[in-house]
Amino acid sequence: MRRLALLALLALSGCFYPASRGKALEAKVDKLSTDNTRVSQELQQAREQLAATLPRIDEKLGEMTQALDSLDKASRRNDADIGIQLQKTVEDLAQLRGQVETYLYKISELETVLGRLTTEAERKQLAQQGADALKEAEAKKQAEALNRPEDKKEFLALAQQKAKAGELPLARQLYSEWMKKWAKDPLMGEAHFGMGETYFTESKCREALFEYGKVIQDFSKTPSAPEAYLRSSDCFAKLKMGEESRLALEELVKAFPKSEAAKTAKTKLAELDKAKKKPAPAPAPLKPAPAPAAQKKGTQ
Repeated sequence: MRRLALLALLALSGCFYPASRGKALEAKVDKLSTDNTRVSQELQQAREQLAATLPRIDEKLGEMTQALDSLDKASRRNDADIGIQLQKTVEDLAQLRGQVETYLYKISELETVLGRLTTEAERKQLAQQGADALKEAEAKKQAEALNRPEDKKEFLALAQQKAKAGELPLARQLYSEWMKKWAKDPLMGEAHFGMGETYFTESKCREALFEYGKVIQDFSKTPSAPEAYLRSSDCFAKLKMGEESRLALEELVKAFPKSEAAKTAKTKLAELDKAKKKPAPAPAPLKPAPAPAAQKKGTQ
């Protein structure tokens, strides 16, 4: 029952980000979204105009081909008439090609503006979520440019290496990708523990507890499971949740009595018991109040 209570506490410890940081920033994001929508509509319109023009070009090319083919059959027609017909077809074709070039240029310009607006809108939205969101977004870009090993163990080792190097947001991106790619692999517990360690290093105890909770609840046989209990106790202690911190230590000793983490847990439990039994310091004796100055003169 006590273990279920601990698991419930760990499950409730989810990730969170700060709320909106001001109406001014929200207004900028709304404006960017509006501009984004407008440019998208203009881009769609330009593409539709281009799509409507291309068949006409094909039609004119067909007319020119027919006109050229008819040169050999038009012995009864005046050469000047044939030249006029061809000239008109060429002019029509040139006009249509000019329209196509205009549409293509407009589409290119709109795509550039749309890309800039989209990037700016994303940056503003991330700014609303706080500095951590910006770091995570930057780490995502770094992860996209990173060469990933095909082997799952090497991939996991890369994430662990980035975490040890202090590149915590990047390590989280890699851990997250690993979890999606090998969702049912026995190493999943180690991936969750590694993810929890990145949060623990940054003193983000709620997020760390969620990851450690996954290890304890779903991957209790993974090598890092005892350490997950110990880390959970530390996190609860930082959150001023003394009873929960002690419970995590007790469950660790019960579940993995021969582990090195259990030895540490027993030491910590002994320290808690010692602090609990230590008597409170006696209050300092009250000092007598000094006599008033008038009384001192009277006695003299």
